[in-house]
Amino acid sequence: MAKTRTYMDKYKFTAAENQRFARANFTKLVHTNARFEGVNTTLPQTQTIMDGMSVAGVPVEDILTIVNLKRGWQYITAQNSPLTLTMEKQINKIVAAEDALVPGELRQGKGGVDLGSEDFFEPPLINEKQEQSFLQKILADPRTTITDKALTVMYHNMRQQIFWDGNKRTATLSANKIMIDGGAGLINVPLDKWDQWNELIANYYQTNDMTKIKQWTYDNGIQGLQIRANKKIKC
Repeated sequence: MAKTRTYMDKYKFTAAENQRFARANFTKLVHTNARFEGVNTTLPQTQTIMDGMSVAGVPVEDILTIVNLKRGWQYITAQNSPLTLTMEKQINKIVAAEDALVPGELRQGKGGVDLGSEDFFEPPLINEKQEQSFLQKILADPRTTITDKALTVMYHNMRQQIFWDGNKRTATLSANKIMIDGGAGLINVPLDKWDQWNELIANYYQTNDMTKIKQWTYDNGIQGLQIRANKKIKC
């Protein structure tokens, strides 16, 4: 029997501390999340746009993506109740306001993801009750850590493509809401390892086995403060 992987929480914040840590890193988080939509602004350009100013040469669509991601992060760091499917809908309504056919509504028709090289992934049709049950079951499982729950929800939602658009952004913010509530730090894929992540997510879409991408994200994409590092493990 294969050994079950344990994703121990690397950091031990209070929820309030984790909210403040996220707010202090809004620019970096938005800068990374915007890459899901092919936005290639520099970090200073991202900050300028988040400050409410335009940047020469940056398309309006990219500016809106950045602004809406900022609003999404503001939303999840202002919520003190646990993540629900209703909250996920609200996250999508914010971050995909300019992209989705119906922002904030679950996908009711066929969807698809272009994996490049003529590969195409078609996700299953969405059943709202099943998605609600899945989320509740994962969050209530006493055997898994906060980080494990967050990674599972994040990658499940990405592959399911539960919304019309903005699924990676919505899934990432939803997962970070779980991390923040549990004081486990933040999930943020490093941009200098983006190519590796893209290969792993494509493989996951094709195989429906999230083991490799969960482990990779755990090793490379969990962020926190050294002063709040879990002393039981080496970060």
